[in-house]
Amino acid sequence: MDTATTKIGVVGAGSWGTALAKLLADKGFVLDLWVFEQEVREQIETDRENKVFLPDIKLPDNIIPTNDLDIAVKDKNLVLVVVPSHCMRDVAGRIKDFINPGTIVVTASKGIENKTHLTMTQILEEKIDFLSKENLAVLSGPSFAKEVANKVPTVVAAASISRDTAEYVQKIFSCPTFRVYINDDPIGTQIGGAVKNVLAIAAGICDGMSMGLNPRAALITRGLTEMNRLGTKLGADPLTLSGLAGVGDLLLTCTGDLSRNYTVGKQIGEGKKLDEIISEMRMVAEGVKTTRSVYNLSKKLGIDLPICNEVYSVLFEGRSVEETVERLMNRSLKHELDGVVDG
Repeated sequence: MDTATTKIGVVGAGSWGTALAKLLADKGFVLDLWVFEQEVREQIETDRENKVFLPDIKLPDNIIPTNDLDIAVKDKNLVLVVVPSHCMRDVAGRIKDFINPGTIVVTASKGIENKTHLTMTQILEEKIDFLSKENLAVLSGPSFAKEVANKVPTVVAAASISRDTAEYVQKIFSCPTFRVYINDDPIGTQIGGAVKNVLAIAAGICDGMSMGLNPRAALITRGLTEMNRLGTKLGADPLTLSGLAGVGDLLLTCTGDLSRNYTVGKQIGEGKKLDEIISEMRMVAEGVKTTRSVYNLSKKLGIDLPICNEVYSVLFEGRSVEETVERLMNRSLKHELDGVVDG
């Protein structure tokens, strides 16, 4: 596949979709960017800026915003889908009629669907049923949109069951400030990207309670164990979860103030209610919905995810953050490596 002549469409103009569109445009690609909001499309057209989701970043003229999905997707060699995880099913169904069987579809969305517990590639595979699994890929790793847009050096992973597809995506996105590694584990890459958002809420709660650095380090370490338990149960390679899409993304979102999930947790730790926090946010904190998915999936699979379960109890059952800390610290004592892989 020739990357030089690749026609690209980007579906989703939130902060991450816009940042990736800018990265590709800076490489010289002329691309169509599907924008849900008319106001955002008009901002990009007239001011060359997404003031709602990625303010203060000048966007190149070769990003062409549109509110029409068919324009963004039709006749493209590569379509990058970057919509909130709870919108993936609807959007996948809407773009199906415009996707060619040979199109490479890449998702950079992070989450697990609430009702079905499917990953984003599994939803795309189900809804665009004529598309080969080999044409699906995932882009994930430790990457804040604002820093990518500002050309801060960033390293991520592209995953596909097809080596050719992964290498194609690698070449499309790689540039001097954005290094892309490849792997053949889309499931592990997506589980890492989803679960880390739940754990980022937990880390934010710790910091919001001013607990100190010791508990955050413990939370990240034991959180990685939970990520491995869920991932390997679903068929992930543990090495994937020790890489960029797992521990790399986990470290970033559990320690960085640019993380929306960490910010939600921090405000909860400071005593704020979830409904109040969400009502004040324009952008989506994926970890909130993913917490429900991970909790229900862990019960379905019969695996123990104590940190994720306690985040669920705080968000959806009204349990106090003080009680969750006490419950975690007073669990039965065990060997550190018990159930590290499959719980």
